[in-house]
Order: sequence, then structure tokens, then C-alpha cells
Amino acid sequence: MDTIFGRNKEEHPEPIKAEVQGQLPPWLQGILLRNGPGMHTIGDTKYNHWFDGLALLHSFTFKNGEVYYRSKYLRSDTYNCNIEANRIVVSEFGTMAYPDPCKNIFAKAFSYLSHTIPEFTDNCLINIMKTGDDFYATSETNFIRKINPQTLETLEKVDYTKYVAVNVATSHPHYDSAGNILNMGTSIVDKGKTKYILFKIPPSVAEKEKKKSCLKHLEVVCSIPSRSLLHPSYYHSFGITENYIVFVEQPFKLDIVKMATAYIRGVNWASCLTYHKEDKTWFHFVDKKTKKEVSTKFYTDAMVFFHHVNAYEEDGHIIFDIIAYTDNSLYDLFYLKNLSKNFEEKSKLTSIPACKRFVVPLQYDKEAEVGSNLVTLPSTATAVKEEDGSIYCQPEILCEGIELPRINYDYNGKKYKYIFATEVQWSPVPVQIVKFNIETKEMLHWREDHSWPSEPIFVPSPDAREEDDGVVLTCVVTSDPKKAPFLLVLDAKTFKELGRATVDVEMHLDLHGMFVPEKDLKTETE
Repeated sequence: MDTIFGRNKEEHPEPIKAEVQGQLPPWLQGILLRNGPGMHTIGDTKYNHWFDGLALLHSFTFKNGEVYYRSKYLRSDTYNCNIEANRIVVSEFGTMAYPDPCKNIFAKAFSYLSHTIPEFTDNCLINIMKTGDDFYATSETNFIRKINPQTLETLEKVDYTKYVAVNVATSHPHYDSAGNILNMGTSIVDKGKTKYILFKIPPSVAEKEKKKSCLKHLEVVCSIPSRSLLHPSYYHSFGITENYIVFVEQPFKLDIVKMATAYIRGVNWASCLTYHKEDKTWFHFVDKKTKKEVSTKFYTDAMVFFHHVNAYEEDGHIIFDIIAYTDNSLYDLFYLKNLSKNFEEKSKLTSIPACKRFVVPLQYDKEAEVGSNLVTLPSTATAVKEEDGSIYCQPEILCEGIELPRINYDYNGKKYKYIFATEVQWSPVPVQIVKFNIETKEMLHWREDHSWPSEPIFVPSPDAREEDDGVVLTCVVTSDPKKAPFLLVLDAKTFKELGRATVDVEMHLDLHGMFVPEKDLKTETE
């Protein structure tokens, strides 16, 4: 078991033709690009945490019924430094490295707290982001790395701080109908303030500026002050509706003073993340047009969450769905020492993820009595007016035991019906993928023995009329050494297998990614 997580994976930079069984739809042309940790041991040193491993990009290219696989390590400065030194020399969130001979690259530091927080790693292992015609590997630091989606080559390193004052940023940006990218990052103790910054990157720049990055035109949409100067909330994603940005400030917080002294104290940065279960979780809604935050204070009980599913507006309410936990045990389960041989039996979440729907009345009767529920839509979610005018929200539980949610992104910010996700239940490793119908609560499953599927990605068919017209793609790693890994293609409507593409390589468990249709790929000559 530990081998699947801890063993270094070989890269396969040259395309390998997969063995295709079944019938792939002829319209499925393009590249499934995925990202995740692939190397956890360098020389005699090991990362402590699975999420620290060096980024390994991999892809499945669909061309005229054939499928080709390739994988390549991201050649980040972190990778190059570590490989050259033959040991871990660059700190990651769960692993502090000492002392750092590559110090010169990482010497630039935050401009406060006596330079004790070194510059972060550029080991971008979480997701893939598209800006204009360009593709980037991303994580949660201020660095992103441009990549070639066809060859998986690593191109230039981009530092968000050159364009916007953020020290960390999410790996789950949103794309609006005009092709803009919206993302959020935290600006820590900048000019005496800590704030959450929402920024926008336009899709393309004028012809004469083609050589320049879209990021040169990055603009700050608005900023939300953190409730605490030295304890900003950790967040992995945010939501958007047609007119609003949805940001949830959870009591899962970074302790900046602890982070600043972590290196000296000999502890990792992850130990500086604490869950304050006695605190509230605050909701922020920013009007996209006015760039102002809704003034009413909306809150709920303490919770920990990573993934927004979707959000939309209906009859004066904002409805948003997230996958939430009652504690922060998830991160700890992925320390490599906990992923030992029989961890599937041993490793148990102490909190099962729940898909929670919050229904927030933006327009409500200001004369309503204290203690009355202001939700007028048919839902078991409530929003109760408190004495001080704030509104206490409690969710409807849509379902339990799902993670890594995806939707038909054409329905992002709109009323929708289907969630595609991995099913985790009490173990942190997905054993099946599901399609959940929010309206009927019906759940369709795909599973196979010894198989661990990745985050399912929905690809709409070219003539789609309904939300689930298309296919679902998932990379399946097997825990049976006799069974090769494969890419699975399901009919999104019936959740039945259409085909699979098997590759005889040791594939890694990945985190997130995207499908890039052929039309969005530049030809080699461009």
C-alpha cells in the first residue's frame, strides 16, 4: 500500500500508445491533463507528507479513436535544486528542509517579521490553469509554472507577487463567460493589514502584445479584510454566481507568528494551521458589478472545507454547495507515516465529508422578527435573524461521503442538477466515483475491485442539450500489481462504461486537472 503513495514514479516523456477497449465517442478529441505528487524520496531524504511530493504531470491524448499516455516531472526550481543536491533542500508545507544550499533562489522573504518566512516553493502539484492560450501548473503558493500541454515541458516561472500583493493563492480559479480568470489570494500583513484579494486575469491581450503574459493585465477586483491580522483563514476554493463572488472565511486558520518561527523551532508550516472549533464561519458575498461586499453579516457554525461544488442565485437568495468536515483530520491522514501497508483498514477519517447546501437570503424583509427563518425557497436550509441583525445559517445536507466534486462547468454559477465526485466514506482514498442527482437524490456508482479512481472530469458532447450529455473521464490506479492502470470513459447519462485505455506503467494518484478540447490547443507552428 505504502508503495502506491510513497514509491517514486518513473516519468514517461515519450507518448505511449494505450490499449483501447470498448467504443470511445468519435468527438472526444483533445488532452486530459492531470497533476499530482509523484516523487517522495530524494537521495536519503523523504517528504513527511503525501501533498509535499514533487509534481508529476501526466496526460491522455485522444486522437481519432487512439489514446496516448505520457508523464513528466515538472522541472521547477525546487525539483532542480533537490535533484542537484540529491536531497530535499526546499521546504514544502509538511516538510521543513535544513539548511538550504539553494538559499540564493529562496532568499527573498516577506518584508516583515524579520525575514523569517522564506520564499515559497514553486513545486506546483495541485492543478492546471488555462489563461488565454497558455497553461500553467499551480499550487497554493505565489508561484505558477507555465507548461506545454502537449509535451508536458516546463516553461517559465511566474510570480503572482509581481502583479498583485498576495503571498498565497488558490489552485481553483474560476473562468467566466468572457474568458476571464477569477482567483483569490491572501495578502499577509501588507501595510499593516491582512486581506483576501479577488483578482481577475483577462483571457488575451492585443495582437501587438502577444509576447506578453496575460498576467500583465491582472486587475484587483476587490479585497475583503481578514477578521484577524495574524490569523487569516485557510481556503482552497471559492464560489461564483452570475452577480456575486462567494467567499467563506472558515475558522481553519494560519498562525502567522508561528509560521515565522517555524524554521527556527524545527517544525513544518502545516503545524501552524489550526482549527478553532469554538469560532464561527463567516460568509462574504461581493457584488461583481459594484465590487462591494453585501453588508449583512451571515454566518454558520465552525467547519473545515476545501471544495466548493457550485453556487447560483434564485429569487433573491444565493445558494451554494460545499463539501465540509467537522474537523481537520483529513490533512493528517496523508502524512506518509500514516499511509502504511494496511492503512485502508487503519486510516479512518474522524469526520465524514458532507455535501452541504446553504441558502442565503440576500433580499429579505428587514422588518422580520428576531428568530424567524428568512429562507422562502423550498429547502430545509435555514437563515435565522439574530438580535444584532446578523443572520445565522444552517445547511441542508444533500449527501455524505463524497469529495473532489466536479460539475458540467457550463452550469457553473447557474442552477444545476448533477455532481460528479469520488466516494470516500470513512477512508481518505476513493474506491468509487459517483454521479449524484441533487433533485431526486439518486446516486449512480462506478467501482471495480482494487481500483482507486481519480477526480471525475465531465466533458460535454458537442451537441449537448441536457446537463449530463457527455462523458466522464477518470484515471484509475490499481492496488493489484497484476492489473495495469487505465483511463476510464463513462457515459455521463447512464454512468455505464463506454471504454477504457490501459497503459502498462506505474501511474501515480493525482489530485486535479482539466480536459483541453483539441480546438483549444495551439498547433506546433503557432
